[in-house]
Amino acid sequence: QVQLVESGGGLVQAGGSLRLSCAASGRTFTNYNLGWFRQAPGKEREFVAGIRWSGGYTNYADSVKGRFTISRDNAKNMVYLQMNSLKPEDTAVYYCAAGSMTVYPSVNKYHYADWGQGTQVTVSS
Repeated sequence: QVQLVESGGGLVQAGGSLRLSCAASGRTFTNYNLGWFRQAPGKEREFVAGIRWSGGYTNYADSVKGRFTISRDNAKNMVYLQMNSLKPEDTAVYYCAAGSMTVYPSVNKYHYADWGQGTQVTVSS
């Protein structure tokens, strides 16, 4: 099991930026693909971005492509989500998750076994 703790959420105006961080502890960090998901009130939890265990491949939801960037620092057991050009529809609780070491990070939340507690991102118009 991997323990995950997110930070960096907050309130920002539309067009602004935030950087989310996720600190991991427990099992070997490089044994896992990592993902960021988000959940808005009354909506399903949805995939935002994923990164392969090696950091050599990333994928994104169409809604954030070109605005968000996922990265990881395996030496520090950290994963990040840089969010630029934020929109009110990006408002949600953002979760970091660890999944199996597959070739491509899954977009399916059921393929991720370990989750953080979430951090709130609110974008005002």
